[in-house]
Amino acid sequence: VIPPPVIHIESYSEDSISFSLKMTTNIKVTGYVVNIYWTFDTHRQEKRTLVIEGEKSIQKVANLTAHTPYEISAWAKTELGDSPLSFVHVVTSGTRPAAPSLKAKAINQTAVECSWTGPRNVVYGIFYATSFLELYRSPHNSTTSSHNITVLVQRDEQYLFLV
Repeated sequence: VIPPPVIHIESYSEDSISFSLKMTTNIKVTGYVVNIYWTFDTHRQEKRTLVIEGEKSIQKVANLTAHTPYEISAWAKTELGDSPLSFVHVVTSGTRPAAPSLKAKAINQTAVECSWTGPRNVVYGIFYATSFLELYRSPHNSTTSSHNITVLVQRDEQYLFLV
C-alpha cells in the first residue's frame, strides 16, 4: 500500500507559504502534484497547481493574499503508482486587504469599462458572467495590475462583474 505524503508547513507570512513534502516509505518517489486552493469572495474557488520532480521537496508559494485560508493537497507519483491525497490548511498572516469598489459602465453594446479602487502594485482578477452560477463555476476572466480594464461581452445580455 502506498501511503499519502506528509505535508509539513515550514513557515508562512502575509503573502507566502513554505512547506515540505516527504514520504514515510521505501517506495521510490518520482515527484509530487500539489494543488493550492482558496476561495475568492465566496463566489469563486481558485487553484494553483505545482508539479514537482524528485523525492523530497521544500516549496515556497508566493503572491498570496494576507489573512486568507488556503488548502494544500498533494499526492506522490511513485514507481508503483500514485499515492492517496494528503491535505493541510493554513491561514496567511496579516490583515486581509479591503475589497475593491467596482464600477462597470457600458461603452457600447459589446464593451464594458470596469474601474475600481484598491492598493497599487498588486494583480487584480476581473470575473464576469451572465448568472451567479456561471460566475461561480466558469466565469470569463482577465487579470491586470492597473485599476481599469475594458472587457468584451455579448450583445443583448446582462452581466455580473466581480473584481
